[in-house]
Amino acid sequence: MQRRHFLTAAASAATAVLSSGCDPAPRTLAGGFAGIDMARGHQLRDLLAQGTLPAPAVVRRAQVVIAGGGVAGLAAARSLRLAGVDDFALLELEDTAGGNSRGGQVNGIACPLGAHYLPVPGDDAREVQDLLEELGLRQRVAGRWQYDERHLCHSPQERLYFEGEWHEGLLPVQGVGEATQAQYRRFAEQVQALSQAGRFTMPMLKGLDTKRAISPVHQALDAIVFDEWLAREGLDDAHLRWYLDYSCRDDYGAGTARVSAWAGIHYFASRHGFHAPGEATPEEREAVLTWPEGNGWLTRRLAEPLRAGGQLRTGCSVLRITEGRHGVEVDAYNHASGNVERWKAQRCVVALPVLVAARVLPTPPAFLREAAQRLQWAPWLVANIHIDAPLQDRPGAAPAWDNVLYQDANPGGLGYVDAGHQRLDPRSTLTGPTVLSYYQALGDLPQGREQLATRPWTHWAHAALATLAVPHPDLARRATRVDITRYGHAMAIPTPGSLGFFSQIGLQRPAGLRKPLLNGERAPWLPTPTTARLVFAHSDWSGYSVFEEAFTRGHTAGWVAAG
Repeated sequence: MQRRHFLTAAASAATAVLSSGCDPAPRTLAGGFAGIDMARGHQLRDLLAQGTLPAPAVVRRAQVVIAGGGVAGLAAARSLRLAGVDDFALLELEDTAGGNSRGGQVNGIACPLGAHYLPVPGDDAREVQDLLEELGLRQRVAGRWQYDERHLCHSPQERLYFEGEWHEGLLPVQGVGEATQAQYRRFAEQVQALSQAGRFTMPMLKGLDTKRAISPVHQALDAIVFDEWLAREGLDDAHLRWYLDYSCRDDYGAGTARVSAWAGIHYFASRHGFHAPGEATPEEREAVLTWPEGNGWLTRRLAEPLRAGGQLRTGCSVLRITEGRHGVEVDAYNHASGNVERWKAQRCVVALPVLVAARVLPTPPAFLREAAQRLQWAPWLVANIHIDAPLQDRPGAAPAWDNVLYQDANPGGLGYVDAGHQRLDPRSTLTGPTVLSYYQALGDLPQGREQLATRPWTHWAHAALATLAVPHPDLARRATRVDITRYGHAMAIPTPGSLGFFSQIGLQRPAGLRKPLLNGERAPWLPTPTTARLVFAHSDWSGYSVFEEAFTRGHTAGWVAAG
């Protein structure tokens, strides 16, 4: 409470200074598109559409080639190294690895370009736990696991702008009636009951029953959209519905009208559950790891040994992957040299999005063709807004890391995180410049992908500034630059039927592949899509995109490729 009072008092003092009439007039806004080279991706698409690719100018060899340097590809590289395989190359389209979990800078201040946090993983995500231990983020103390508090989200963690004031937490509570509170409790009871009836795990492949794949409870939930299930249960309160729709857009890029009921329940049941107001203890509230650059902190550390060892090849677009009886050939366009390079290897880890993998394989396997036809992807953007001083704030809860607007006027708006929130010196947070990372999921916006590709950066920048000006009226005077990062196919949307389809792929261990040694022990077998010499690894194969899914699938693929 003392810390909260201190922050509130300091914020009020800053507001008084900003409101004194000394502020300059709104400035000319600098900015542009950053982070993702959409032209490079479209160049790849156009080359593939020609049908005839340029002849390779050079031929290189490796034991394993990893196509794609997102979280799955980086995890595959790490597990190859753990299995004693160093003769591999990782080919990545962009100039930095990390996929949707990369970080950047605006005016010298680190900020996320995509995913900005990682929930403290449960025991089903052992592979992620091992990574965090390796990076020094957790250690065993007196028989218990403890996380480095410098990397846990600092308090206050989140707040909601609701009815003209800021409120602690993201669930509308203050001023709502007893009927709303009752529906909160009913939904919490339903999540708990369904968690007991069917196992929800993160990653999802850890909960598969190899005899029947998924339980009848999960099958029923997977058959309908979340909105339909909520209507059947009589859960129609507007405040609850808003929160559940926000949660789905946050993880899946689309709301309750598109994602399956399984996905809607899984969001809560696989991690921290759902707690009605007043029912959660501090230990039950979700703890998250976060950094100024978001999950770019993790991917940068995964990439560092690969860069040092020469295995990471950025600026290389994979054009074609051909599987033969005795090996694979991977043709890649080197954007720096302008040449096509051919890689010959024993195996290839295809850590590409499913729609890209289906294009670069001349004869894709049936499960890949069907997956590409079935999946839907949500476009996404991040607006990184540099401000030169703290903002004027509305009454209520103190500035937090995650700041969300109830019924954001910007379609798909998810609020913003403050890149300066994790600073250890509170004075710099209260007086100095920072970057606000505003997120917008466009999966429910008609022609969202087309709009993202064709509208100028100023359209997205001014839309973000306009919606955030409601709680921060001086934002236009404080903002100096806005960088827009666009993702045309940011994440797979778990629509009805996705769980049933993806749970059936890779249940059987491929013939002829042995379990490699990992730290002197045989690695456990986990389901993963494979052919004779190709191993597929991407969060798309789980039907939705989160760090735990991508990392575990990449880690498993690396084991298989090492065998």
